[in-house]
Amino acid sequence: MKAVNIYLNFAGHTEEAFNFYKAIFGGDFMGGIMRFRDFPSMEGMEDMPSLKEEEKDLVGHVSLPLTENTTLMGTDTTSNMPEKLVAGNNTQITLETDSAAEAEALFGKLSEGGRVVMPLNEMFWAERYGACVDKFGIHWQVNYTGDRPMGS
Repeated sequence: MKAVNIYLNFAGHTEEAFNFYKAIFGGDFMGGIMRFRDFPSMEGMEDMPSLKEEEKDLVGHVSLPLTENTTLMGTDTTSNMPEKLVAGNNTQITLETDSAAEAEALFGKLSEGGRVVMPLNEMFWAERYGACVDKFGIHWQVNYTGDRPMGS
């Protein structure tokens, strides 16, 4: 496995939170702050409801490296996300795998007896990405970027 990262969800104040963390930890955001309006259309996501106009300028993704192998990442929640933000689901563990096969194996094992939030699929930033909640209520993201560096 390449890395284990922390992913935080906020209700409209991701940018404020990450500027706070940046002031504490230093460094620069990888690829800047990506807004939802900047996301390319994603194949397989056509059934997802559209964002409200006022949500398009919210933070879609931000990455702040903490160490060589640890990154703090985050997003704002929106009305079209499969889960509503509540205390307990705003922190996720993100596994960056070395291969698509490893991503599939880990995702299958972590989601067994739990719940799939987003099936493991290709995304614009990753060859494989999926989100699930394990049988103990822990939120996981499994990511294999391949040749696509996450956060750029």
